Amino acid sequence: QVHLAQSGGGLVQTGGSLRLSCAASGLTGYVVTMGWFRQAPGKEREFVADTNRFIGGTNYADSVKGRFTISVDNTKNTVYLQMSSLRPEDTAVYFCATKKSYALGRADYEYWGQGTQVTVSS
Repeated sequence: QVHLAQSGGGLVQTGGSLRLSCAASGLTGYVVTMGWFRQAPGKEREFVADTNRFIGGTNYADSVKGRFTISVDNTKNTVYLQMSSLRPEDTAVYFCATKKSYALGRADYEYWGQGTQVTVSS
């Protein structure tokens, strides 16, 4: 099993920044690709970004390109999501996730964090 512990999030004004963290533990050999998703009230969960720990590469949803940056610290088995130029429409519960697959993209995620609230006030 893989356990993901999230931290960060909170309330920020429009245009502000926040950083989310997600630390993996347990069978970290299964943690190949790490990503972030979000779910706003009344909406389906949507893909935000992901990255492969070993071969690099990043993938972003169009809605966050140029504003969000995903990065990983392999020494800590931790993935980060730096969010800048935040907008009210970024308000959601953010989830980190991992998968054994090397392929980037929203499919095949197996393990999920507990979620953390991000609220952007206008």
